[in-house]
This record gives sequence, structure tokens and C-alpha cells, in this order.
Amino acid sequence: MRPAWARWKWVASPLQENQTWKHEETTTRSQPRKGNRPGGGRLGGTREPTAQGVPQGGPLSPLLANITLDPLDKELERRGHHFARYADDFLVMVKSARAAERVMASLTRFVEGRLRLVVNRAKSKCAPLQECAFLGFQIGPRGAVWTAKARARFKRRVREITRRNRGHNARDVVDELRRYVTGWLNYFGISNTYTELEVLGDWVRRRVRLYYWKQWKQPRTRRRQLLALGVPPEEVHLATRSRKGYWRMSANSILQRALTNR
Repeated sequence: MRPAWARWKWVASPLQENQTWKHEETTTRSQPRKGNRPGGGRLGGTREPTAQGVPQGGPLSPLLANITLDPLDKELERRGHHFARYADDFLVMVKSARAAERVMASLTRFVEGRLRLVVNRAKSKCAPLQECAFLGFQIGPRGAVWTAKARARFKRRVREITRRNRGHNARDVVDELRRYVTGWLNYFGISNTYTELEVLGDWVRRRVRLYYWKQWKQPRTRRRQLLALGVPPEEVHLATRSRKGYWRMSANSILQRALTNR
């Protein structure tokens, strides 16, 4: 079922910016240099304390944003606008492109004049709702779907967990991967992307098979493990003597039957 506010076509989304931190999902505040984040960081090879800001991604950041932007919420409610906000990331829904431009200009004056925050005009826009991302989602004809950036971030994290040279025990890697995927699905599970979810699931299982194959490494180890998993000896010989690379072998039918979801 589509959200009630998805019927509004145009969105005005002014995003605030100060000099301390940025929201991870949509860049709304300038980010300190890498290695010099609020709370202490490295500067020229030495560790220096920072006088401003809070640790990026910490629970204090949304709380401070809610306190700072509470007057903005009240102003939007007073004007009768339909809007959605989480921390410093927000959308305002209006009925036309002209109304979106008018509201954008008005809110920019309010944010910079009353709240004394700097609006990042490069990251703010007036656009149809289907073209706007909010907390990793886009609202389209099919309802809520995750953005390409959210999908890329998921795959990047899975690659980090299952990279071949980690050297961690395979069971520990699978447990870490399960926790991450479970948390990701709990957040993005409301999206209407079941077919794409199946494709991602197949890709994640292939990454796991790749990690196991790399861990076993030696032909005799692979033979022992495959026999223990119930693979016939004649097929074991074909798999262990294959010259295919790790990624190609992760899609091998013998390895798929041996390393099931169980």
C-alpha cells in the first residue's frame, strides 16, 4: 500500500549544513577530513582533540538535530505543509513545481535567518517525489524501494565481510554476515523489491561459497571437506582439480550442492 503522502507530486528539500558533521545517508552537513572527525582525530600523523561536533554516526547526532530543528517542525506544521523528517534529512511535499520552488526559497530564508544554519544549495532540490531519496528509499509507482546508493553500500559491506584474505574462521564470517544481513533486511524489508531481493540473496550465498573455497585452499583439504559434505568421489576429483578461479568456482554446481543454505 502506498504511503498517504506519496500522492504529492513535487518535493522541496532544503538540507542544512554546518561545519561539524554530515548525515551518512544524504549529505546534509559538511564532513570533516577523514581521520579528523569530531571527538579526536589524526592531523599530520599525530592525534589531536577536536573542539566542535559529535562522533559521526553516534546516537547523539539525531538527538541534537531534533533539538535544533524543532522550530522548523513547528513552522512547517503552522503553514500546513506535509513533510517528513529524520534528524537533518527532510522532505516537504507540495502540489506543483512552482509551489516547491516557493517553499524552498521560504524555508531557506527561515533556516538561515531564524536557525542560523547554512543551507547546502548543491544538495537541495525541487523535484518529483519519485526522483527524491529519503533515508535510503525512493517512493515510486511500486511504493517504497531502496536506492541504488543503498544497494551499493550493502554489496560493499558484504564484500568487506567476505573478502578472501581476511583469514577468519568461516563460521565467524558467516555469523557476522548473518547479523549484518538481518539488520539490513529489518530496515529495508518494507520495500517492494522481492525479485531483486532474491537476486541479492543468490549473490550473498555465492560470496559465502567463495570464502569457503578460499579457506580450504589445498586440493586435499577441499577433497576432505567435499567428501564430508556428501559429494560423490568422482565429482570431488573434478572440483578439486579445476583450474577455475575462486569466483567462477563459487558458481560451480558441485560446490552449490555441497554448500547449501543449511
